Amino acid sequence: MPDTPRVTTDATSDTLRVSPLEAFLDLVFVFTITQLTASLVHHPTPGGLLRVLVMLAVIWWMYDAFTWLTNAMPPATHTRRALLLLTMVAFLVIAMTIPHAFEGEGAAFGWAYLAVVALHTGMFAANGVARHSVARMGALNGLNAGIVVVGGYLAGSAQLLLWTLAYALQFATPRLVDLPNFQLRPDHFVERHGLVVIIAFGESVIALGTGAVSLAAGPLAVALLSLAVCVALWWAYFGHDDDTRAEHHLAVQGDARRNTLAVRVYNLGHYWLLLGVLLFTAGIHVALERPGEPLGWPAAATTAGGVVLYLLVNSVIRQTMRLGPSGLRLLATGPVAATALLGRLVGGLVELAAIAALLAALFGGEELRRYRARRA
Repeated sequence: MPDTPRVTTDATSDTLRVSPLEAFLDLVFVFTITQLTASLVHHPTPGGLLRVLVMLAVIWWMYDAFTWLTNAMPPATHTRRALLLLTMVAFLVIAMTIPHAFEGEGAAFGWAYLAVVALHTGMFAANGVARHSVARMGALNGLNAGIVVVGGYLAGSAQLLLWTLAYALQFATPRLVDLPNFQLRPDHFVERHGLVVIIAFGESVIALGTGAVSLAAGPLAVALLSLAVCVALWWAYFGHDDDTRAEHHLAVQGDARRNTLAVRVYNLGHYWLLLGVLLFTAGIHVALERPGEPLGWPAAATTAGGVVLYLLVNSVIRQTMRLGPSGLRLLATGPVAATALLGRLVGGLVELAAIAALLAALFGGEELRRYRARRA
């Protein structure tokens, strides 16, 4: 039997769903989010935030690139599975270096990142996509990785500058690789990104379990309110089968438009969604430690700011994918942002209670509008 089966990539062909191996690979991404969150908690400064922004960006770029890869060539053979497991090892090394990536372990981060790029390009080259498109993609990603490697041998501002340059290069890459040549299956693609969002929420839940040092009233209340906020953010993404509706919207597009939407919404847009969840999680880490005490501005701002960022990006995505009205979500961002003042002056428990109440009012209002529209 040949090692590589024939796989169709027509958007209208048989259903393609996420494989167990891809879900297994997500375990490493959970660890990545955990490491980035811990980095921000331990370095709650503008510089610390910038480092997390850049590291998340370069890691997410290639992690999401493997979603495109498995969309085109599912891990249906032993060879593909072995290469994905090898990729998992490289991503694990990247995650392990995150705490000290700017303090001496940047080179290890860079070389592991280069290995990820090489594996991705090599596997894509075997898929039958136009060679010039794969070569161009591999060259651009290789340049990106080279910048990360060189930056890893530097320190301080020089390293951050080069890694930020690698981040900036990602915005140009989709315009230079002949996107229509990379056929995309909407069913698998949308499901894969939905699972990644759930994984990010999972990190928030893990933070609740590891941060609540006791079942005293304060920590327990913070944990329950934080979970309520996560449920509301989950509803913002998945409510009324919005992920399925997004899949259908992608499916009716031509190749060029579908792939452009995929980059804008799922690569770039989901980066900001993940960042929003990460910021919120970093804030609740601190709130769990001292629920009844005023938070510092960094913790208060990240708690509210993460939710604000998530709602803003979610609203833009809804507009882009024609998923329905998002005006109330945009209006809610102002009051949610103002809760940071409660966290700073009163405490994380009060801030989280206010955020949870605002989100309950937001989605309750949306449901009331839907009900009235059905009755009209």
